Amino acid sequence: MRYGEREALRGVSFDVAPGELVAIVGPNGAGKTTLLSILAGVQSASAGTVAGSSTEKVPPPAIGWVPQSPAVYAKLSVAENLRLFARLEDVADPDGAVTQMLEQTGLSERAGERVEKLSGGNRQRVNVALGLIADPPVLALDEPSSALDPGQRERLWEFVGTLARGGTAVLFSTHHLGEVRSYATRAIVLADGELLFDGAPSELIAANGGDRDFERAFVAFLRERGH
Repeated sequence: MRYGEREALRGVSFDVAPGELVAIVGPNGAGKTTLLSILAGVQSASAGTVAGSSTEKVPPPAIGWVPQSPAVYAKLSVAENLRLFARLEDVADPDGAVTQMLEQTGLSERAGERVEKLSGGNRQRVNVALGLIADPPVLALDEPSSALDPGQRERLWEFVGTLARGGTAVLFSTHHLGEVRSYATRAIVLADGELLFDGAPSELIAANGGDRDFERAFVAFLRERGH
């Protein structure tokens, strides 16, 4: 992926299986948001493809997108936001999808409330629900817990874990490296647009001191590679 003369991503290639929880981590400017937005169809890659198999290109609705800043209409209610996005995604049964998503995200009691009146945690639930409204097999979340307090973060990851156990593949970027150790089944480390590591968090820890602290292992890993 290029921005003029700058190459934001190069040679990044990986597969994701149903039910995987994949953390995309790296320093600021590593290419995390660019990678996730390309996967979600928000940006077009300068080269390469996003595919559901070796031969079929994935259409954008197949990957749900949850940007860091909630992409919601604050003056609309929770249900109105969901209904609008269901229609934008050409969901066959918008009302049914809204009802299901309200139940799935625990927002049924908030359905009639305007989003601007919700807590940060509930606003992020709505943000995730919008990414899921078309029932995508893959969900991409850009720093989903960045504005949440510890309790809200825990509830978010309980919900995301339930999605993964149900077969949804989840990719997420984060600067809370403890979340990688606690929740991710895989970690992909980017730096300067390159993929430096792809494996279980425990593998990176074992290769960099083995003291069970992912953040220290991550910093040591980058330092050894000049980042």
